[in-house]
Amino acid sequence: MHEMSLAESVLQIIEDNAARQGFRRVSAVYVELGRLAGVEVEALRFAFDAVTRDSVADGARLEIIDVPGQGWCLNCSETVPIDQLYDACPRCGAYQVHPSQGIDMRVKELAVE
Repeated sequence: MHEMSLAESVLQIIEDNAARQGFRRVSAVYVELGRLAGVEVEALRFAFDAVTRDSVADGARLEIIDVPGQGWCLNCSETVPIDQLYDACPRCGAYQVHPSQGIDMRVKELAVE
């Protein structure tokens, strides 16, 4: 389950920022999560709750910001919406779509005290 290592990475980002900025508690973590990132949201929530126990983020809400998938179609030279990796282009039907959005996960914002 790679969601556990992702949750641990998020906690590391939180702890690094807490040390640098001097805050004592995080009440919410806003994470942009691409639909094409291959992350199971409920597994990430479970892992986040587990790894943040007894930390500066204990009890923090994990707010997921959904980022839709997009790709660049090499055949029709257009940016198109895609729901899954390796989908055909919805405009021309070609399978030469390079994902350009919705493949990442990043911590966007922390609500701190």
